[in-house]
Amino acid sequence: MSAEASSRPDKVIIIGGGVIGLSIAWRLAVRGVDVILFEAGRCGTGASHAAAGMLAACAEVEPGEEQLLFLNRASQALWPDFARELEAASGLAVDLRTEGTLVCAFSADDQARLWHHLALQERLGLPVSWLDAAEVRRREPFLSPGIVGGLWSPEDHQVDNRKLAAALHVAAGRAGAAIHEDSPVESVIVEDGRARGVVARGRRIDADVVILAAGAWSRRIAGLPRAALPPVRPVKGQLVALQMDPAAPVLSHVTWVPGAYLVPRRDGRLIIGATVEEKGFDTRMTAGGLLALLDAAWRALPVVEELPIAETWAGLRPGSRDDAPILGPGELAGLVYATGHHRNGILLTPVTAAVVADHVLNGRLADVARPFTLARFQARADAPSEVSS
Repeated sequence: MSAEASSRPDKVIIIGGGVIGLSIAWRLAVRGVDVILFEAGRCGTGASHAAAGMLAACAEVEPGEEQLLFLNRASQALWPDFARELEAASGLAVDLRTEGTLVCAFSADDQARLWHHLALQERLGLPVSWLDAAEVRRREPFLSPGIVGGLWSPEDHQVDNRKLAAALHVAAGRAGAAIHEDSPVESVIVEDGRARGVVARGRRIDADVVILAAGAWSRRIAGLPRAALPPVRPVKGQLVALQMDPAAPVLSHVTWVPGAYLVPRRDGRLIIGATVEEKGFDTRMTAGGLLALLDAAWRALPVVEELPIAETWAGLRPGSRDDAPILGPGELAGLVYATGHHRNGILLTPVTAAVVADHVLNGRLADVARPFTLARFQARADAPSEVSS
């Protein structure tokens, strides 16, 4: 037996039943691993439920995020096949829509900001172009007549994140993963410098590998030594959904406007999001948050004032210290990370599932994920500080 085969785990425990934990469970179970997943509540009801489902690798790129862009684009490329395979495995639709994304300007200042952003995107070789006002309104005629132009990102798409979570739940279960809902993990068992399993519902469950995919709650799992706790915090986001006529929607593309983004769904829902707030684990809606979202949407798409409100909600993004994901191994043997995805959890689901499952099975971490291990934070902490003379 080869060293690689002998290191293959027989049993894996996954902590967290969002799209990240469920997708890893599916990928591992399909490959014959005994997978046990524990979710504190109901699967897919945390950040996976609250998200808007945008796959916006190009539109959301920021200066200094080149490595994250590489990971995001790698996952974006996986999405079409991932969606088809998942729909076949689950029998459920995930509504991957490929109309592309618009980023709109309504003033000279907006235009200058977007041109500056376009220059960055072009330097990075992204497939983005500038559209004049007439062309933007040809694609979205209900936008405000005051529009001056916009960025067109044809490879930034969307998926229905709630349908995605439901499909992953079914696919993982059909593949043989044991999924335990309403079963919070009380602690990770660490013995002889290695994660050996977990305690859940007062019972010890042993495993060869424990995967931490608990999102914003990843740092709250007991039993881990301080050095193994990922620097993940909750980042609150408030959203509102309006109801369009599905047969005559007032918006067809994912559309970014100053202060908000608008995401049309096939069922006629128009999702407007999202605030970014450092409020701990508070998920209450606020008047100010709702006002800011509706005002931004109304200024860009005045017809929204006639649409009924279908739903309001808030969720907690899992933000790491640098707002990039934490993937793969850390210093504690037997513990693997899949957390800290911040605003890119839905986008990064396919690549996270692939690289984490492959690492668990063969001990190697794909090059695309190497910049995102927990070790990067330790390296920064150990770096000598500069002292001026």
